[in-house]
Order: sequence, then C-alpha cells, then structure tokens
Amino acid sequence: MRHMTRRALAAIALALCGALLAGCAAKPVTANPSALVVGFSQLGAESGWRIGNTASMEQAAKRWGFGLMLDNANQRQDKQIAAIRSFISYQVDVIVFSPIVETGWDNVLTEARNAGIPVIIMDRMIETDDDGLYTAYIGADFLAEGRRAGEFLVRKADALGAEHLNVVEITGTEESTPMRERQAGFMQAIDGDDRFTVIASVSGDFLRSKGEECMRSLLETYGAEGIDVIYSHNDEMTLGALDVLEAAGVKPGEDMVLISVDGQQEAVDALKAGRINCIVECTPDLGERVMAMVDALSKGEEVPKQNHPEETCFTEFDDLSDLAPRGY
Repeated sequence: MRHMTRRALAAIALALCGALLAGCAAKPVTANPSALVVGFSQLGAESGWRIGNTASMEQAAKRWGFGLMLDNANQRQDKQIAAIRSFISYQVDVIVFSPIVETGWDNVLTEARNAGIPVIIMDRMIETDDDGLYTAYIGADFLAEGRRAGEFLVRKADALGAEHLNVVEITGTEESTPMRERQAGFMQAIDGDDRFTVIASVSGDFLRSKGEECMRSLLETYGAEGIDVIYSHNDEMTLGALDVLEAAGVKPGEDMVLISVDGQQEAVDALKAGRINCIVECTPDLGERVMAMVDALSKGEEVPKQNHPEETCFTEFDDLSDLAPRGY
C-alpha cells in the first residue's frame, strides 16, 4: 500500500474529476484525503444482479469510509482497460474490476503491478499464466453453481420418473468465467446419465432481450414439444425466456423444467409461483468482502488468493415462505 501522500493525490484527483468533469465516467463517493481510494471498473448494468453488485460496492465503501472511483464499462473490454489505466494514473490504493471476458488483461495488469497497486478481481475470473498479476479473487464458485443446477435436474427427473429429457442451454457471455464454468459444472453433474440429451447451447449474453431472442429461435427450431428442460445461466435470460414461452401458450415450470442462476427477486417470485423450478444462488453482495480485503491490504496483511461467498439453491422442493427479500 502506498504512502499517504499518494493516497491524498488519488483522492484529490477523484474530487477534481467529480467537480470539474460533469461527463467523467469515474464517480466519486468521497474525497477525504486521508481515506483509502479504490478504483472499481464494473463491466456493465445489464441485470438486476449487476446493479445490486454495484450498489453493494458503493454501500460498503461508504461504511468503511473509503473513496470509490466507479467506472461502468457498458460491456466493453476496451473501456475497462482504459478505466484501469486511469486508476493507475490517479494512483488509487487498490484496483477492483469485474472482467467481461477472461483473456486480454496481462498488459494492463502488468502496468498496475509495476505501479505497486494491488488488484482484486471480483465476480468473474481472468485467464493468465502469471497469477501474480492479481492479488485475490472474490466471487462465486461457478463450477459448483453449475453442478447444483445439474444435481437439481437429476433430482427432478427422478421425481418425474422421466425416461428421457431434451435439454437446451442458454449460456452467458461467451469466453466469460461464469459461462464456461456454469456449463462445465452442469455437464459434470449429468454426465453418464442417459436420460439427458443437451440438444442445443446458445448464447444469451446474460441479457433479458437476448434470452427472449434465444427462446424464440429454440421454439422455431425444436417446437415446444421438443424441449423438456431449459437451463439458463442467469435470471435475466430466464425471465426473457419466460415471456416468450407464455406468449406461445407454454406453461413454464409445468410443460418445461426451468433452471436458472442468480436469485434476484423477480425470479424468486416466479419460482414461488411455479413458473421456475430451480434457482441456483449467486449473490451480488460482495462489497463488504472486498472492502474488508482492501483494509487488510492497507495494513500489510496476507489475504487468501481465492474467496467464495456461501451460496445455496432455491427449488420447488423447498419451503420458501420465510425467504427474506432478496434486495435486488
């Protein structure tokens, strides 16, 4: 962690950005010169989950009394790289970012390391041969999430007494960690079970609108009668698919088994109504963990390389009457 004068420089630059540049992407939370300053590159605002994740970071920074420079990349890697370089220029104390894809980060993270700035990767992971380019990862175990989805499908097939089920998969952003690992974990869980055939895997980019497009295309190709199970990598795509299915006269949750990931309120409400069969939890509330790690780093403490929150699974087999509001 750098000397207080560098911290003050970052806070002053942060304040000037907010005061002088109305169109500046970096969003100042505090300009207290004595505060630690965190530069945070969020990949976008494509879902309720992502918006909740950003709010978690803002609220946690405020509780800890840290400055936060927030940049929304709007789903563009080049904007994230530019934001990280701006954080380096401002000499922030810690850089946090959620990478939109896994590859292409080595150069800019080498620049951060050369500047002596720790990097925390949040929510999604990167692919690199040099894990010294980042200090720690905080986020879900996506492989475990995929396995939970597959394990539910096995349980559901048992309950139905099903002999064979055709499965379609609506994946997240291609080349992203959750897309890769949620798919891999799911396939691991159903591997070797002859009751399941994955007939299609299409990318919905974690967007509700793309979920709708994917579902229309799948219905056109296979017909409602040719699809027994939909495994969707996030709630936004699932909710988009629900609209298309119901417009086509399909009863989701009954005519087709729907498995989703995230756990945002609208999807949980659909689960309670019987329109979704299973939601694998992926919490966006990572801000407190991130800021606690920032504090530890400021004190020169060692931190774990991998950090996963505790998560669960909500299913039609559970009593969900006492489930607290999700908050996102």
